Amino acid sequence: MSITNEQAEATVRTYLGLVATGTADEIAALYAEDATLEDPVGSDPLHGRDAIRGFYATIESLKITTELLTIRTAGGEAAFHFHISTDTGAGFAVMQPMEVMTFDEAGLITTMRAWWNDGDLTFE
Repeated sequence: MSITNEQAEATVRTYLGLVATGTADEIAALYAEDATLEDPVGSDPLHGRDAIRGFYATIESLKITTELLTIRTAGGEAAFHFHISTDTGAGFAVMQPMEVMTFDEAGLITTMRAWWNDGDLTFE
C-alpha cells in the first residue's frame, strides 16, 4: 500500500520548508534509513540516512528561501519544480530545479532525484 497523493504533497511541502529553515537532522528524518539521494541526476547517489544527513549539513547554515512552483503527484509519488535562493553574502545564487521523490508505506522518502546542472544556476 502506498501513501496518498495528499501525503506525498504534504511531505514535499515540509521538505521545502526544512531546506529553507530546518536542520540537517530534521531533513534527514524525512528519509527512510536505506533511502537514496541523487542530486543532481548523474552524480554518485548517496545511500542511507547518515550520508543524506551529511549532504544537507553542507547547506544547514546558509540563508535559503524556497518556493514551490508546481507539483504533480500520482501513485503516492511526487514530481515538483521549485525556486531556491541562497544568500551568499555577496548576492543570491538562484536555481529552479525539478525533483522526483518516491515514498515508503510510512510516508518516508525512499528516493530523491534532482534535475539541474551548472547552467541552471544564476547569480543576482
